[in-house]
Amino acid sequence: MKWIGALLLLSTTTWAGFEWSKRLSDRPKHIRQLINALQILEAEIVYSQRPLKDAFFVIGKQLPAPASDLFTQLAMQLEQRGSDLPAVWSSTIEAWTLQANLAKNEKEILLQFGATLGQHDFTQQKKHIQLALHHLEREMHEARDQHLKYAKLAKSLGVLAGLFLIILLF
Repeated sequence: MKWIGALLLLSTTTWAGFEWSKRLSDRPKHIRQLINALQILEAEIVYSQRPLKDAFFVIGKQLPAPASDLFTQLAMQLEQRGSDLPAVWSSTIEAWTLQANLAKNEKEILLQFGATLGQHDFTQQKKHIQLALHHLEREMHEARDQHLKYAKLAKSLGVLAGLFLIILLF
């Protein structure tokens, strides 16, 4: 019976370490998706001059999840609620960041960007998008560095913590 408990404890801590490592590796991917989404949004606003709701639908179709979920939800919320873009943006970002592996900094960048979205002419909007892209690029480099530093450590720590607890308890 002790062996079954020990194996369950080891497998649980190992799983936790691998899950932590996965979150570290997903963060740069999700930031990259946001960067791609903002680049597409820039093209849709500046060159195609589409309404934001239509641009969000286009972006939602072009990107993989979870970024596609964000822009599809934004488009649907704009369609249902009407023209209150800042409120729709912030509520959708708040809900979406719970499912995406993003840090507080990325969420803050997106919220600040959403406060300016749709309130300026095309050239000013392009500048705001470029600023958000610059900040997201910086965060992506930081996320990659953290992944390289801590992903292997998280896996090893999960296994070693399980072994330590087994030795300590049994």
